[in-house]
Amino acid sequence: MRPAIAALLAVVILSNVAGNFILTLGMRSAPPEAGPVTALLHPLVIGGIALLICWTLLRMKLLGMADLSYVLPITAVGYVLNAVAGAVLLHEQVSPQRWAGTLLIVAGAALTARTSAITEDPA
Repeated sequence: MRPAIAALLAVVILSNVAGNFILTLGMRSAPPEAGPVTALLHPLVIGGIALLICWTLLRMKLLGMADLSYVLPITAVGYVLNAVAGAVLLHEQVSPQRWAGTLLIVAGAALTARTSAITEDPA
């Protein structure tokens, strides 16, 4: 694996988790009676949305550099990290069924990793 791909993988995973975490904090701290437009203008909500936009653009770049069958299993770690962040940092109740679902998604993504990946142009 090229160092650029490894670094981009880490940034993609962390921007996903951080974006979801910050967006949740912002939505929780926005006053419910203020309405949806006011909630969207909360600084944490804007920051979370910005991070998720960066995540989307960086993931598109990553998919241009490596195969989906290579990217998907590694970035699936983000699903577990999102659940852990929700449970540990946000004190959310994550039921055993949700943990099982999260792990099934990661296991399914890991099955795709069993194929050989071409992460560079053969030329």
